[in-house]
Amino acid sequence: MKKIIALLLALLMVGAVLAACGKTADKPAATEAAATQAAATADSATADSAATVADLDKVQKAGKLIVGITDFKPMDYQENGQWVGFDAELATKFADSLGVKVEFVEIDWDNKALELKGGSIDCVWNGMTLTPEVTSAMSCTNPYLNNAQVVVVNKNVADKYADAESCKTLSFAVESGSAGQEQAEANGFKFTEVKDQATALMEVASGTCDAAIIDLLMAKAMVGEGTGYAQLAYTVSLNAEEYGVGFRQGSDLTAKCNAFLSEAQTNGTVEELTNKYLVQK
Repeated sequence: MKKIIALLLALLMVGAVLAACGKTADKPAATEAAATQAAATADSATADSAATVADLDKVQKAGKLIVGITDFKPMDYQENGQWVGFDAELATKFADSLGVKVEFVEIDWDNKALELKGGSIDCVWNGMTLTPEVTSAMSCTNPYLNNAQVVVVNKNVADKYADAESCKTLSFAVESGSAGQEQAEANGFKFTEVKDQATALMEVASGTCDAAIIDLLMAKAMVGEGTGYAQLAYTVSLNAEEYGVGFRQGSDLTAKCNAFLSEAQTNGTVEELTNKYLVQK
């Protein structure tokens, strides 16, 4: 009997030891898993940081700055197969300051943030309004030009549409994903989304839509007497806004561009371009 009791006690002690060993083994495994996860997270964060802060190095190694634009006179438009305009020249000068060439790529304006994030372009420089949506999706420069969204209609009815309330009976064409679309939505206007602001003007000229909402700087260059749309006129300004350049979030190119824009303001470059392309600061 004593032998049986002794044997049972021995078995219980062995079980206790094994249980204790099991608990001790579980804890390092959990700690190791947590450490592995933390290391992976840290590596990911480091990789993301490197991807953003290395934009300047990336551009200089590639030898070119890829600029996302749309056809938007007087900011970016083509003459003799070359991109010209206020922003086109300014972007070219910025690329020169980095010691690289500039390459302009037409983009779908509604997908500008995705193009930037995906790396197919290095920046968006196209009379871009600094809206909350834009500034939350990109690393944006300080403003370099003032602007507004204006209503464009046929000049023979322009006097009927002197304020936003009177425009609510009109059907609008607006560039998809633009500040013009935001104003159409904010004012409760009926609208159709189109590819770009140039297309919006064509919709009005052809009679497909009653009106368009476009940038004031574009309206000054393209609407009214002496322009390609002499039969159109711009009326009410729906807001006041500012233009900026957009880079990837966290990009080190933003600070470089801010320094360039500041210098361009003080050395007369911006003044020269505003006079050349008839835009307002």
